[in-house]
Amino acid sequence: MNVRHPPLARRLARRLLPLGRFSKPRPQNLPAFAVPAGSLQTLEGPVAFHDTLMTLIAQARRRIVLVALYLQDDQAGREVLDALYAMHQARPEVEIEVYVDWHRARRGLIGKAASEGNAAMYREYPARFGDGVAIYGVPIQNRELFGVLHLKGFVVDDAVLYSGASINDVYLARQGRYRLDRYHLVRHAGLAESMADFVRRYLRDSDAVHRLDVRSLSATRDMQNAIRHLRRQLQRAHYHVPQEPLSEGDVAVTPLVGFGRHDNRLNDVLLMLLRHARRRVVLFTPYFNLPRPVRAVLGQLLRRGCTIDIMVGDKTANDFYIPPGEPFRKIGLLPYLYESNLRRFARAHRSHIARGQLNLWLWHDGDNSYHVKGLLIDDEVAVITGNNLNPRAWALDLENGLVLRDPARRLAAQHEAEWEGLRRHATRLEDYHVLDNPRRYPAEVRTLLRRLRRVRLDRLLNRLL
Repeated sequence: MNVRHPPLARRLARRLLPLGRFSKPRPQNLPAFAVPAGSLQTLEGPVAFHDTLMTLIAQARRRIVLVALYLQDDQAGREVLDALYAMHQARPEVEIEVYVDWHRARRGLIGKAASEGNAAMYREYPARFGDGVAIYGVPIQNRELFGVLHLKGFVVDDAVLYSGASINDVYLARQGRYRLDRYHLVRHAGLAESMADFVRRYLRDSDAVHRLDVRSLSATRDMQNAIRHLRRQLQRAHYHVPQEPLSEGDVAVTPLVGFGRHDNRLNDVLLMLLRHARRRVVLFTPYFNLPRPVRAVLGQLLRRGCTIDIMVGDKTANDFYIPPGEPFRKIGLLPYLYESNLRRFARAHRSHIARGQLNLWLWHDGDNSYHVKGLLIDDEVAVITGNNLNPRAWALDLENGLVLRDPARRLAAQHEAEWEGLRRHATRLEDYHVLDNPRRYPAEVRTLLRRLRRVRLDRLLNRLL
């Protein structure tokens, strides 16, 4: 006979019993490529990321497949396009494809004058150099606000260069500034083929995906049926991944994709990995706006005694921060909204902070910005991803990531060196009072926050931005 537990009893059971009791899948059951540990490399920063990308392009022999939110019309973006066209002229047999978000490519920067966006540059290059570099726009939704192509990963021959970064000056550390992300290079033929095959099957072959480097572009309104079909396909999309046994010195690498609020494989695995944490979790997010399921699991882990480190950017290290003295725009509200979220979280968990079980780190380095995301769990699991671990990534954008399971801890030194390097520009919060009280925010920010909270639109913003 089935007995239904009352809500209170069920809540108590979830607090007192190991979280794994409620998770049917286990990390060791994930299908994965067996990759020699020596084939995985953590790159030190944006300069190394830039140099590695340019070297891979220059050495390509068969294929170059770049997937990013955008390839910007600036010095770095043109440097990459120059390299791609030079490769085509030197080796026409190399297949070269670039995939970016359809909507993002056709508008100017937020807060700037209206323009044709990066698509104008994409059309300029073939007019000068001829065809040979195919640039595709991928519309995940009919409007950018409701979802974008946030898939990441550059495949060059049998190498995968993975980062949450897109391609522009600040991501590639041009013009004296940088936006920090994480950067990993994996040399493995099977993984590279799986990621390139996904792009072919679900993006290039879709009727909703069109070239951006052509003179006449389709109107989004004429593509609505095709976009709807693409969304349905992406909700069932997956990488082809075998179940390869690990030899001594191998790391299990699982590429995952997720799209939509329900049956999202990437979200499910991220939660499963967190639930199975035993001792330590390190979580990176650029915008402190954790999805409710993630907050719930972190609370359970704290009650179980796990140590949790969360690193976020200081509000001044946010892409949308507007320094005092500059004209204020409404987009400048976002860093304050995220800081308010962090302050509430820190206040709710002040006892865990006081005893060192919860460590909240604020990253700040001059006028550079912070865009780091991912997980490190128990020195055995790492997640490298473009997923910002916020409600938008959880439900709206097309996201992916690589799960690295390393039971022999062959990569532990790399992960620890990465973590140590990130902490060089970070400060641990001793108490929630260290963060600005919203009552001390600039007048324009206080007014906007008050209006939003009066009609609860701040909650909607947290889900969309």
